Amino acid sequence: MSSSRAPNVPRIRLFQDWLRDQRGLSFDSYEALWRWSVSDLNAFWQGIWDFCGIQSPTPHTAVLAQEKMPGAQWFPGAQVNYAAEVLRHADAAHAAGLPAIVSENEQGEVRETSWPELRRQVASLALALRRQGVKRGDRVAAYLPNIPETMVAFLACSSIGAVWSVCAPDMGVAAVADRLRQIEPVLLIAVDGVYYGGKALDRSAVVQQLREALPTVQSLLLVRTPHAVQQLPCELQWHDAVAQDDADVAAFQPEWLPFDHPIWIVYSSGTTGLPKPIVHGQGGILLSMALSGIHYDLGASYLPNNFGERFHWFSSTGWVMWNAQLAGLAFGTTVCIYDGHPAGSTGQPDWGVLWRFASRHGVSFFGAGAAYFANCMKAGLRAQDVGDLSRVRTLGSTGSPLAAEVQVWGTALVQAASGARGPSAAPGRARQASAPSRGSGDTSVPSVGAPVWWCNISGGTDFCGAFVGGNRELPEVPGQMQCRFLGAAVYAWDENGQAVTGQVGELVCTRPLPSMPLYFWNDEGNARYLSSYFDTYPGVWRHGDWLKVGEDGGCVIYGRSDATINRQGLRMGTSEIYSAVEGLPEVLDSMVVDLEYLGRASYMPLFVVLRPEVVLDDALRAKINQAIKTQLSPRFVPDDIFQVAEVPRTLSGKKQELPIKKLLLGQPLERVVNREAMANPGCLDWYVQLAQRHAAKAQQQQPTEGERS
Repeated sequence: MSSSRAPNVPRIRLFQDWLRDQRGLSFDSYEALWRWSVSDLNAFWQGIWDFCGIQSPTPHTAVLAQEKMPGAQWFPGAQVNYAAEVLRHADAAHAAGLPAIVSENEQGEVRETSWPELRRQVASLALALRRQGVKRGDRVAAYLPNIPETMVAFLACSSIGAVWSVCAPDMGVAAVADRLRQIEPVLLIAVDGVYYGGKALDRSAVVQQLREALPTVQSLLLVRTPHAVQQLPCELQWHDAVAQDDADVAAFQPEWLPFDHPIWIVYSSGTTGLPKPIVHGQGGILLSMALSGIHYDLGASYLPNNFGERFHWFSSTGWVMWNAQLAGLAFGTTVCIYDGHPAGSTGQPDWGVLWRFASRHGVSFFGAGAAYFANCMKAGLRAQDVGDLSRVRTLGSTGSPLAAEVQVWGTALVQAASGARGPSAAPGRARQASAPSRGSGDTSVPSVGAPVWWCNISGGTDFCGAFVGGNRELPEVPGQMQCRFLGAAVYAWDENGQAVTGQVGELVCTRPLPSMPLYFWNDEGNARYLSSYFDTYPGVWRHGDWLKVGEDGGCVIYGRSDATINRQGLRMGTSEIYSAVEGLPEVLDSMVVDLEYLGRASYMPLFVVLRPEVVLDDALRAKINQAIKTQLSPRFVPDDIFQVAEVPRTLSGKKQELPIKKLLLGQPLERVVNREAMANPGCLDWYVQLAQRHAAKAQQQQPTEGERS
């Protein structure tokens, strides 16, 4: 997926120029382009296909043959393969002297994987998988960290039509088994140890338990490490599986697969019940990644205008941003991956670790979760802690809403650490966008040495893409996302199902996207699929987020709609409360839930994690309440404030507001949260005790039988 461009011209501008020259379509603003993209789905997605040069040996008979949700039928007749899209860049990128993958781990070990070596390893492993009996449509499960082997393994599976599914080694046995047992894998690829948070961690016993928990697994392919205590028996070792280098490897070609052939199975967060195994298709994912490349402004690193582009988005393999980082290879971009804790040791965190990694390897696009950037700011990270960041031209954020002050801080940090840039933004002051007003068509963009651009996105594992995100040509407003993604018919709906502007509403998508799930694995009658996204508005995707679309098209996500605060009829996203509370220097983290009771006033407790040595006293309570009153409204002053050791979070770092809300409303712990799917399950005991005290208090307040009568 690539297209040439003149220096400093964003890919989204190139796409518009291409539409003008090749299709006779001109748009005077991004809003006009977006409206066309969601009104003429056939012309838009055909345009993405052609502009990005997606390959198929057979023509498709239609773009969108059947429009419905779920069950839309896209590009019937087309044949694709994700691995083929990646490997077609190999010769040109290698000729330019650029690697495919640059990897580093927490111990400082650096590896570069060339494009020819990537192609050879993929072919060798694909042939090895076939010898192990893996066929098209078989599921291959992986228990692997963010290392080059994981990318090779996925590409090998894709190349032969096997269906990939990966879990991160920081997940417990039960959580992994709950996911993988559902899809009945025939082969398990696993690592026997990892190094994380300053510690070597043996995973051999876990792998053994996983194999016992997965009766359909016929073979174990083991990546051996020096961190394992015992030598596990296996049918195949990684070193042997990728060692082949002969005529068969040289002749290997990825199989052409139907557009809707399954590519991978990903999972919901798994906070309640069994995780939902979400099946995506080869073609839909290719189109989603192609569109992301346009919005991220990422292209082939070997083209003169992109020369040396290096893409990094910090993620574990358990988060969909690993899949997004993998997409860099499909663009022809060098990807830089880091295996380890983002702050090095958990005992003595150093939040400059990832930044120095980016400095050493010339990263140009640096992405991470919003919580990571917030932690860096809270830690007081300075320019002298991060190395030379003059190559960084883009910062990416997702996972949770990014606070405006964090975005301003991040811009100032990168500018201060970049000697070649222009004047730094003053601390605490938003940088004015270098782009002109929306729709002017100006092609000037930041380049190396110019002010950094934030590409803030929000989407989901569910459809492996983004609904709202960035556009380098548009002005930036810290704390906001610049636009709705092309092709995404996204709106904020009020309680009457009407689209609203400038108001917070339910995020819906009214027309299908190619990367929406094909189905959930073993979901009879699409029951779980329908209940997950279409139970509120039949035929319309309800994502479960609160969204506000501004008059200028800019977007703000206010958190999960099912965890939103509703006080006296006034709705508020939890992110706004967090912005007010966590803006105080004493507060490191916070979580708020609103417990609504039929016939009684709601009860809203606030939980705060404070800096060491700080105690929650009356003075600090008053300070927190005043911040909320001042920045939001007196309506949102909490009924109680509790000092806690930790806020419960998922493995991908999201606050678990809804499970704690359900727990405090009286539901049993085992029904609302899966400890194995949590980053910090040890903190739950405190919340369970609070729920018990709260239930006892509520029982005392219940009217007697005589009072009821």
